[in-house]
Amino acid sequence: MINDYEATKPMTEDAVPVDSAGTMSNNDVISCLNGLIQTCKDGEEGFREAAAGVERSDLKSLFADFSLQRAQFAGVLQELVRSLGGDPESEGSISGALHRGWIELKAALTSNDEQAILNECERGEDSAKKNYADAIEKNLPANVLDIVQQQSQAILAAHNRIKALRDSESHKVATPGF
Repeated sequence: MINDYEATKPMTEDAVPVDSAGTMSNNDVISCLNGLIQTCKDGEEGFREAAAGVERSDLKSLFADFSLQRAQFAGVLQELVRSLGGDPESEGSISGALHRGWIELKAALTSNDEQAILNECERGEDSAKKNYADAIEKNLPANVLDIVQQQSQAILAAHNRIKALRDSESHKVATPGF
């Protein structure tokens, strides 16, 4: 059965193959989820490295919390893949890290520059936001879509928090004496 949204949604050439019920094939759902698992694993590692590379205790705590959050997100997605009969990803990839924006964090960490670390964390989050938005655009089964949307909202909140911190730090740098 097609709901009103699906009936009015335009078809595009890059649309994901769907079955007669209007949902993605099981293998396509597993592939999509495995991509998000890699995104979460890359974020988990990136935030862990960021926590180790800053002096401020508030940033250490925040980055450690975001690292744990991403590990939990990956665990939920891995369970979904297993429930679909798939083999879940267990780690991020070097090519995935490059693509997702976390690789420049290494350079920022060596300089112990909190502004640069915040910049790189935000860039990594930009990538995560895009990957989740792309997944949401696919015709995922409702139970999977609900989880992906919830995680996407949390990633957006994390991005906004990091961006606000970054902007606050850049204001301090731009106006000495504060």
